[in-house]
Amino acid sequence: MSTIEILKEREKQIYQKGNQDFDMSCEKKSLAGSISQRACVFCGSRVVLYPIADALHLIHGPIGCASYTWDIRGSLSSGPQLHRMSFSTDLQEKDIIFGGEKKLSNALDTLIDKYYPKAAFVYATCIVGLIGDDIDTICKKISKEKGIPVLPVHSEGFKGTKKDGYKAACDAMANIVGTGSIEDVSPLSINIMGEFNIAGEAWGIRDYYERMGLEVVSVFTGDGRVENIKRSHGAALNVVQCSGSMMHLAQHMQEKYGIPYIRASYFGIEDMSKALYDVAQHFQDTEPEIMQRTQALVREEIRRVYPILKQYKQKLQGKKAAIYVGGAFKAFSMIKALRTIGMDVVLAGSQTGTKEDYRVLKDMCDDGTVIVDDANPVELSKYSIEKKVALFVGGVKERPMAFKLGIGFCDHNHERKLSLAGYSGMLNFAKEVYGSVTSPVWQFAPHRDVS
Repeated sequence: MSTIEILKEREKQIYQKGNQDFDMSCEKKSLAGSISQRACVFCGSRVVLYPIADALHLIHGPIGCASYTWDIRGSLSSGPQLHRMSFSTDLQEKDIIFGGEKKLSNALDTLIDKYYPKAAFVYATCIVGLIGDDIDTICKKISKEKGIPVLPVHSEGFKGTKKDGYKAACDAMANIVGTGSIEDVSPLSINIMGEFNIAGEAWGIRDYYERMGLEVVSVFTGDGRVENIKRSHGAALNVVQCSGSMMHLAQHMQEKYGIPYIRASYFGIEDMSKALYDVAQHFQDTEPEIMQRTQALVREEIRRVYPILKQYKQKLQGKKAAIYVGGAFKAFSMIKALRTIGMDVVLAGSQTGTKEDYRVLKDMCDDGTVIVDDANPVELSKYSIEKKVALFVGGVKERPMAFKLGIGFCDHNHERKLSLAGYSGMLNFAKEVYGSVTSPVWQFAPHRDVS
């Protein structure tokens, strides 16, 4: 299997660190026939908006699109559970011929009366873009009748990639940011952006910031609430984690409301600590004691977790890992976290990285590391075998590939049930990696070779 060939048109999107000049191609549409791991525009918009727990989410299109539900990408809520329900207009052939606008209007009217949401998001799918339903006009009409925001999300799948879906979601949320009261918002306040609370991560991160003395106005969008988003323009700082999904909205809020933003990562003890220190640094002039509180918090947390991490490091030292994630910024933190437990990253890639992202990735990696953009299963399999990978960190699409190759796997994306963010999350990560890499089941895998 190690003789697998790469499609000629894809060669520029793969780079192996060494003596060759860095000239990596990226930010382009997926090659037809390469079976990209990327998702569609609609998927990207749902990732961002779905965690708003007290909003109605209605998919205007065929029923197949509604299969992308809470169960595929969970997001925990401390209150309302409306976001867990998947609603669709279920367009049929007759609707496609004569139009689905009446069906959409009736669906919104019925659902809003039944569930009393704080807002409604209407997702346009591929077929709606083709037949030309005017969802903007319908949303305005229903919003006026019901007295709540009804927001069109232009997420027609054929328009681009998942990254374009992020922008469509940000554009929809921008319509309600700034519509709430900010009278009681503290000057020591932030918005957490790009955190989706898949396994409760937002709760832990919020706790860290509150221990520092900060108010979290809104989380975009994990365990999110419409009212908090409306008043989010009162925050003094936006802290952006998943920059690919939220940078567009952060830039909009900076331009319109003058709110600065910083990028952050909550994965691994190194980047988690840096995120807290960077935020403390921003508020130090306003609150001189915030840095001392932050230093005490970081010392306490590292003192608690580091001795346990050292034990895992002794058992995992020198083993090789592969990473394939949505955004490259997440890969930076993952490389540091894996080094913390003694593992070497020999394959790294993302679906939506920029040339600058890959340049940073190259500088972080050791010689011989393969860097891939918009990879497919064939490429990921090829380099995992050639590099004798013992662990693959990715999402639900990469899991079957890793298991078939006899490689340990850690889900860092959709389906995980344990939080991997923050200091406790790093312990969960180390425990999961150790359990998967050292599992006795791999002795029965025909292609297992991680020597």
